[in-house]
Amino acid sequence: MYQHTLLILSGGFGTRLKSVVSEVPKPLAPVNGRPFLYYQIKNWTRQGLTRFIFLLYNQSELIINFLTSEKDGILKGCEVKWVVEPEPMGTGGAVAYSVNHLNIEGDFLVTNADTWLGSGIDEIIASQAPSMAVIKVENSGRYGSVKLSGDQIVSFEEKSERTDAGWINAGLCKLDAQIFKATTETVFSLEQSIFPALAKQGALKGVQLTTGFIDIGVPEDYFRFIKLINS
Repeated sequence: MYQHTLLILSGGFGTRLKSVVSEVPKPLAPVNGRPFLYYQIKNWTRQGLTRFIFLLYNQSELIINFLTSEKDGILKGCEVKWVVEPEPMGTGGAVAYSVNHLNIEGDFLVTNADTWLGSGIDEIIASQAPSMAVIKVENSGRYGSVKLSGDQIVSFEEKSERTDAGWINAGLCKLDAQIFKATTETVFSLEQSIFPALAKQGALKGVQLTTGFIDIGVPEDYFRFIKLINS
């Protein structure tokens, strides 16, 4: 079991998925009668994580109800906390608010509640913060690509019409609390503010993964995840 804490970004509005999942927030999207988050937590605990902090905003009470209902289920033996943002603060603002609100110190992991990675916890924990898991996909333009030089992330390319293969941010990273204690911003993005600045400093490592990756943010990939669970 690892002692690292996993912060899970779970506060988004899931607008691109609304056409097929409209009643619940994206992390609770139904998959074979269970919320997507159920499979996420099982996967994280299988990889040795037992300390979770959920960063919430949109329909936070529904996610809190689910977490509470699983305290003697898949979350038995786990340390679980949650923080509800006072306003939508962006991914960076949500992490900074939680770090300061809960007095988090040292290294911790951050992931997206709606991004499935079959594995990668061992590799990201073995890396030195700040680091980001990256994965190669056939169509990097949809996500925005990551430019690597060896294991160093040197730059990021915005989402584009390009359809070539490339490395992308896999939605899992290892960061240090000091990064967020030094900022005076309250609403900002990890992807647009923190990561590019770290890359420019030559401080951000890329941890290359070869594992299953599905971002359920769009209907086609949500259905792809359902198919994966059924296989």
